[in-house]
Amino acid sequence: MIAPISIPSPDYGWRTIEIPVPWGIIPIQTYALCILAGIILAVIITSRRLTKRGAEPGVVLDIALWAVPLGIIGARLYHVLTHPADYFAGQEWWKVFAIWEGGNAIYGALIGGAIGVIIGCRFTGLRFWSFADALAPALLVAQAVGRLGNWFNHELFGAPTDLPWGLEIEFDNPAWPQGLAEGTLFHPTFLYELVWNLLGAAVIVLLERRINLRWGKAFAIYLIWYGLGRSFFESIRVDPSEMFLGIRVNVWTSFAAIVLGIVLYLVQRRRHTGDEPSPYVPGREWKGPDAEVDSDEIESDSDSLDDGVEGENEPQGETAATSPSRTTS
Repeated sequence: MIAPISIPSPDYGWRTIEIPVPWGIIPIQTYALCILAGIILAVIITSRRLTKRGAEPGVVLDIALWAVPLGIIGARLYHVLTHPADYFAGQEWWKVFAIWEGGNAIYGALIGGAIGVIIGCRFTGLRFWSFADALAPALLVAQAVGRLGNWFNHELFGAPTDLPWGLEIEFDNPAWPQGLAEGTLFHPTFLYELVWNLLGAAVIVLLERRINLRWGKAFAIYLIWYGLGRSFFESIRVDPSEMFLGIRVNVWTSFAAIVLGIVLYLVQRRRHTGDEPSPYVPGREWKGPDAEVDSDEIESDSDSLDDGVEGENEPQGETAATSPSRTTS
């Protein structure tokens, strides 16, 4: 019997939203919509943060074109490799690519997305760490929204609990742990991580007002914060997972994220004590609409002067890289 106070799971009908079109019905997974909403929020937040630091408005989209697809590929690849029995034990080979059936991993998305960001930054001239710092709180917001998809899918819940906020799961759910009585409540790990991620985004933003979190330090805080929370939430989940030395693989990955974040923060704090001069690498700075004309145009104008006095027009020859009107961080 379900406790008087508990968190109900959404009706199964909400797992798929049917959108009518002239030629029929297009079913869309609610989980996919949650992921898409998270991506859109991350792009908006990151764009605003980068623009305030002197980046070209909309440049985030150029990087997202690389980061999002590679993040999706990485998420799927990581999930398949950490759940080999689900795909390589007599299953059809094409199931590996059946991403619409579920099966994505945030750590794989981070790895694939990071590769995409590196490529995108090379094309746009942005510093990788500048982008990563702007992305850090946005990434936590996106992950929080994405966890709602697990709630709609009735999946990835935690161990049994008698707490008043226990999650209701139907008895015929394929993931129902054997031996438990019908009506058992479970830890709502989706909600724990959602709240933890939103709190982490707020912590990063507040810390930025007090201490210097540029040069990758904000992203380091993200790795530490998310790793700490995920290592706990992962340890109380009951869904099948590959184990190493009696510990779930994702817990080990969380530990690695924490260590990486600590090392990154300490190294960057020692190497970079000041603020970033610009979110762009030297020579690739964005020239805003109020920037001065190009130096080569000025030089051509100077060549046409009759007085031939060298250096007389030097103030006009100020380049976009040194112009005081150029927006910087």
